[in-house]
Amino acid sequence: MILRGGNLFIPLYLRYLNMTKNKAIIYMIFSAIAFALMGSVVKYLSTFNVYQVVFFRSVGTLLFTIPLVLKQKVPFFGNNKKWLLIRGITGVISLTCFFKSLNYLSIGTAVSLRYTAPIFAAIFALFFLKEKIKPIQWLLFFIAFLGVLIIKGFGADVELIGLFFVIFSAVFLGIIFVVIRKIGNTEHPLVIINYFMIMAFVFGGLMSIKYWIQPNLIEWILFISTGVFGYFGQLYMTKAFQAEETNLVAPIKYLEVIITIIIGTFWFGDIYNGWTLLGIVLILSGLIYNIYIKRKVS
Repeated sequence: MILRGGNLFIPLYLRYLNMTKNKAIIYMIFSAIAFALMGSVVKYLSTFNVYQVVFFRSVGTLLFTIPLVLKQKVPFFGNNKKWLLIRGITGVISLTCFFKSLNYLSIGTAVSLRYTAPIFAAIFALFFLKEKIKPIQWLLFFIAFLGVLIIKGFGADVELIGLFFVIFSAVFLGIIFVVIRKIGNTEHPLVIINYFMIMAFVFGGLMSIKYWIQPNLIEWILFISTGVFGYFGQLYMTKAFQAEETNLVAPIKYLEVIITIIIGTFWFGDIYNGWTLLGIVLILSGLIYNIYIKRKVS
């Protein structure tokens, strides 16, 4: 009887693991869609100072998170205060630099270049989390990144200062991936998001006082929407990293590039040629095969 129970438990356990992986992937896809929408709105609002955008980004999110924290009676300050503070600080730096880069780069270029972040995340995870990365996965990361470069490349529209801001943002985004994985399931996702948003609220609010421009009604709605999209993007990204290893879910964020291209075509009138289509194929190929490799070795 004990043996039967054990034999029954094993397939159920494996099924649970498979469901966890699927959830992590779905979470990250939702996150990519939300962040693509947020970035597009921020690009549209690029006439405003970046600190004001960061401020409203945090306000829109805190409208969701604070009531939820109070309703669910989640410990407001969490348990791992050191890692939560690091996540908050790195989040503010990465967000501000990315928004700033949109003043100098097209949205497709900025998003594409920011997606060097999973490469940094994989490197950081290798050293700090001791996560193993097979040689074939490094090749797949390179192929996906090559696709990103082909989509927009280092064309004439890539200003040096914009390149600096977006790469700096990518480095800190890579750190964020690893920090969230380090925190794991020890903290509620709302606590992790709140630390980030409260820091962004204080930083953006103080820094924007000197540069404040009064928005009109439509701009108010768009400003708040950046926080709404950011909230759902952050929530599902956090859930994804808590559920699965960094080097599995981080590359899925490359999908945001494709979503941004679609939005850019219909909203900003961007035109994409055959090289862009080739880049999309490379990105999808690298991502899908990386997921297959991870599942095969797990």
